[in-house]
Amino acid sequence: MEPDALLPLPPAAFHILMAVADEDRHGYGIIQDVSASTNGELKLSAGTLYRSIQRMLEQGLLLETRDRPAPEDDDERRRYYRITPFGREVAKAEANRLTHLVRLARKSGFATGRA
Repeated sequence: MEPDALLPLPPAAFHILMAVADEDRHGYGIIQDVSASTNGELKLSAGTLYRSIQRMLEQGLLLETRDRPAPEDDDERRRYYRITPFGREVAKAEANRLTHLVRLARKSGFATGRA
């Protein structure tokens, strides 16, 4: 499957991919990262998060990893997620799509300055 076939990504999926881009995270860690990176403007509910993760696992964007942090830093009930190479390609394609939209909006006078 080509990355463009999954575009446009739902905002929750794009934010989840960005949250796991540099390190594996468990669900609550993803929720915290998304909230922090958006200055609290996007707060994923557990339901939205886990429905999105399930769909993203099926699409091959994420995988559930068996790698765990040190036992003293872990809770055995947590599941950790990692971005796949395909997930990284899709996230890049979505970022490029959004960049193009912003350029068009600026050209049309709907957006000014830098984000």
